Amino acid sequence: MSKAYAEGSGRNMGITIRKAVKADLDGIAKIYEHIHTEEESGRACIGWIRGVYPERQTAEAALDRGDLFVEELDGRLAGTAILNQIQVDTYRDAPWQYDAPDDQIMVMHTLVIDPYAPKCGLGRAFAAYYENYALENGCPYLRIDTNAKNTNARRFYEKLDYREIGILPCTFNGIKGVDLVLLEKKLTETVQKPKRQSQS
Repeated sequence: MSKAYAEGSGRNMGITIRKAVKADLDGIAKIYEHIHTEEESGRACIGWIRGVYPERQTAEAALDRGDLFVEELDGRLAGTAILNQIQVDTYRDAPWQYDAPDDQIMVMHTLVIDPYAPKCGLGRAFAAYYENYALENGCPYLRIDTNAKNTNARRFYEKLDYREIGILPCTFNGIKGVDLVLLEKKLTETVQKPKRQSQS
């Protein structure tokens, strides 16, 4: 755990997920740098490459589209992801179990949790937010991808009931020789909206 999180590392941690703003870009870029450092040191195996993907420009483009989200832990930036309905070309010929219309599919891209943040369910919280966000936007079909070498991510998504439907070799986000694991999930629950209080 880094010193930046040490003071707020008690039991009652507050996790907040929201749309990113321009002021978040420096913090997001630092998280990308942290994950690249972990990869280069051999402490993580994700399949990303510094200077290729993800980089600050990745976040800037998502911010411009309005689909960049951040996760805060006790007010400190601890994670980020891109949530939208953009399906990369590799998805086109994939053997998806659910032949869903494009306007009912939500995709999560580039989920990154700061490796120096406390281990307190940040990834699960972001995944839950993604699923709720998808339902709120009329998208019960979820699609995600990850590098085949990223075994931690594959186990993580398996525990959340995502199904691996194929592994496709490709060049992905500028990185050559990627074996891209495609995952999907169909949501059946509806979003529970808060009840309105009756006015007396």
